[in-house]
Amino acid sequence: MRRHDEDGVPRPPGVVQSLDVARWCARNGWPVHPLAPNSKIPAANCDACRTGTHSPRQCPCRAAGRWCHGFHAATTDPARIDAWWGSTPGLGVGVSCGPAGLVVIDVDAHQVPVPDRDRLLPGIPIHESIDLTGLASGFDTLALLAAYREHPDPAQDASTLRIRTPSGGLHIWYRTTRAEARYRSSTGSSTKVALAWQVDVRAEGGYIVAPGTRTPAGEYRAIGTTRLPAPLPTWLAAELDRTGHPVTPPPTKVARSPRAAAPKASRRALDALLAEVEACAATPEGAGFTEKLNRAAYTAGGLVAAGRAREDRIREVLLAAARSARPRQEHRNATIVASALSAGMLRPLHPRGRS
Repeated sequence: MRRHDEDGVPRPPGVVQSLDVARWCARNGWPVHPLAPNSKIPAANCDACRTGTHSPRQCPCRAAGRWCHGFHAATTDPARIDAWWGSTPGLGVGVSCGPAGLVVIDVDAHQVPVPDRDRLLPGIPIHESIDLTGLASGFDTLALLAAYREHPDPAQDASTLRIRTPSGGLHIWYRTTRAEARYRSSTGSSTKVALAWQVDVRAEGGYIVAPGTRTPAGEYRAIGTTRLPAPLPTWLAAELDRTGHPVTPPPTKVARSPRAAAPKASRRALDALLAEVEACAATPEGAGFTEKLNRAAYTAGGLVAAGRAREDRIREVLLAAARSARPRQEHRNATIVASALSAGMLRPLHPRGRS
């Protein structure tokens, strides 16, 4: 038997459900993107994107209506949603968490060895007197964190949308209540940013599988009666802050007064060097940040020595550029700037070169 969607187009059984889920997500303001049939990973890119090295932001596929680059292509456009899930019935549904304003606590139940107790709750020492017998999964560490903070276990939070995963895990959906609140995604096994062992966070730069999506292991199934995310609990937001999950706002162009740098050609040269420093924000590692900041500060020191810039103002400009690219290492940034600025001031930089 064929079923008909609300647009009157006949569709085989199964298509309506995926299409309905995608439409439902979009109506809630959650951008969606296709997942490969019977899978929880994004649908494959086109041939050009599969073999190319361009960034998702430079990709022409989105404008052309293709779903390349996973959650980067997520949309709430009804026409595009109908085209994607209508043309490929078996697609699953992924939700891009960041643009949707979602923070999803992904609780795992993997059968893996339990790490040392100092890695169970990052930043929270668990005294040897506490009996951890039976602790085996993210359900246990999340409950332990909630008990430590004297709050209810989020896994039992019936006020919000919760999705049981085919592997026995749980996705606990929350929404941010402030537009400026943005959190990074993380994995519970990370030694840098993690909420708890076997507890992942799906937020900015990540996606979550929508309910109703099927894999060979089973269905992502909503439990309880709540079908919408509740506001992110204040105490959980505080824990995300404590564990380094807030995303620094995108770097803004550093405002530079002509007097803060130098006139004409000298100012343009310094601006070009500062732009190279700021551009490192797009590449967390391997961008040559230290060398670029050092070069900019050394050049600035020469301008100061030549009387073409004020030291206090140029230092502020250098630190602002460094902060926009590497916001979590301000002490190191200041050290680089101070050293290179001092070295540059030993050799004044005049329009025709250093003296």
